[in-house]
Amino acid sequence: MSRQMVGHFVANVAPCGTLPGDAISGDVTTITRICLEFAVGMLDGRDISTKLQRLQDAASAWAREGVPIDTIHHSIAEGFKMGLDLVVSAASGKDFDDLLSGVRMVMEMLDTITAQISLAYVRELRGVISEHHTAVHTLTSALLGGHSTSTMARECGITVAEQYAVLALSIPPHREEANPALDAKVVARRKLRRVQAELAKRCTETALSLLSVDGGTVLIPIDTLDRAGLTTLVEQLSQAAQVGITAAVVEAPTTGIPDAADQAHELLDMVGRLEVTAGLYRFDELALEYQLTRPGPGREFLGSLLDPLDQYPELLETLQRHIANNLNRQRTARVLHVHTNTVDYRLKRIGQLTGFDPTQPSGLWYLRSALVARTYRNPTTSV
Repeated sequence: MSRQMVGHFVANVAPCGTLPGDAISGDVTTITRICLEFAVGMLDGRDISTKLQRLQDAASAWAREGVPIDTIHHSIAEGFKMGLDLVVSAASGKDFDDLLSGVRMVMEMLDTITAQISLAYVRELRGVISEHHTAVHTLTSALLGGHSTSTMARECGITVAEQYAVLALSIPPHREEANPALDAKVVARRKLRRVQAELAKRCTETALSLLSVDGGTVLIPIDTLDRAGLTTLVEQLSQAAQVGITAAVVEAPTTGIPDAADQAHELLDMVGRLEVTAGLYRFDELALEYQLTRPGPGREFLGSLLDPLDQYPELLETLQRHIANNLNRQRTARVLHVHTNTVDYRLKRIGQLTGFDPTQPSGLWYLRSALVARTYRNPTTSV
């Protein structure tokens, strides 16, 4: 009967037909026999604990081998259908009460078998996933540290690319993290899991990441996503996180990943100080601003250009918001809760005090550069 059932599975349960022949003739047939013995044991009132353990052991092995769990459940259901067909084929009307009791018993068997297999399968799968995540984290840490990765890559089953887009991510708190009625840590972890799931969905297993609830680093092979694709990816991660994610990207060969990661995070820090809108920022777009963060007399001079605004914090905030909003007067007015005429007046006043007109390209360049340099001139100074 076990062989007949397995033949039926192969013919009628689509996924079963794709299993290797030795799996069909070996594990599947053996477990089918165990299930039949389990059913008979329940009907006879015998101890079935040993057979349940064998089912769990088999389910654990299937999880490690990658046998889909829906294939397992489909096969179990088909087996019970066949069993019911055999039982009712010779039944008559006078057997109704016995059949009703039998169906209840069959449902109990199905419930027990399905629960035991699912429990063992999920438990083993979690272990496999945990092992893989640990190996991937170790590999990512090695790449970021500039260490040899050939052995770890083989263990993970991941091919290390020749070049990577190195992304530094900043993930702000979710609004519900401030809700006193909720556990902020749980909300933050759920946010992180959504980001990780979206990253896996968009980049499969090619992306390597070290992320926390606040952000981290992601390595994406250079040929996985083009320039527009990386921008879209950050937007998709923001949607998944339900917060605006800010990212900075630097491209580098594998051997240059440590320096690229440092540079990407320095660029991200600079972007954060300017409080610009969320999105992806590239080194080639902000190379000049980045250079202004380097120590030297140039940075000191540029940082001092805004000293006349120290007595007028509302002017300094207006300048910062105006630049962060891409010079959109209406948006700046909304953020500051003032009229656009007030924004215009403040910008004019900034020009009078500093000598650089923020409505002119040359003046705006100096003022933007001064904002960047100012935050690095003194660690205690904020924009």
